[in-house]
Amino acid sequence: MAATLNNETWSLTRLCNNIHNSTDAIQSSFQRDGSCLGSPTRAGFGGVFRNSAGFYLSGFSGFIPNSTDILLAELTTIYHGLSKAIEMGVDDLICYSDSLLSINLISANTPRFHIYAVLIQDIKDMLFSCNYSLQHTLREGNQCVDYLAKLGASSDVEIYTHSSPPVDLLPLLRIDASGIFFTRS
Repeated sequence: MAATLNNETWSLTRLCNNIHNSTDAIQSSFQRDGSCLGSPTRAGFGGVFRNSAGFYLSGFSGFIPNSTDILLAELTTIYHGLSKAIEMGVDDLICYSDSLLSINLISANTPRFHIYAVLIQDIKDMLFSCNYSLQHTLREGNQCVDYLAKLGASSDVEIYTHSSPPVDLLPLLRIDASGIFFTRS
């Protein structure tokens, strides 16, 4: 059997090999994310709640057992962040994520058979039912969350609430509060 692409006939073996190679290339490009650490790779997530003046209110971090999927880590962060905001009685919230892919999946019509369709729909439902919005930020502007995601990946706790900031997070919070900007490298 064969397939025709751009007036060129490819065998199914060649087509499958090209798909497999493309998949490997895409997956390897995501393995450098701060949400995955170690060998074997472990996925973690984390988030920070701040008030309108930028002061720390709460944080969370966690480990995703049996997963190295960056997209799952990013979506899990958004899901737990929105859930915690509802728990805390937060009326207005802007959720910042450095995962443009996650934001696009949540903002668009998600394919019914997407591997995370249920999780994405749960996020959409929370956004719809509350006065919450989702915004993109660069990773350089998300260092506190990156720290908590790494903390989550290095733990065995599925979700942990940080009512006060971990000691090693304090310098990052001070840098954020002072308005120091980091350039993209």
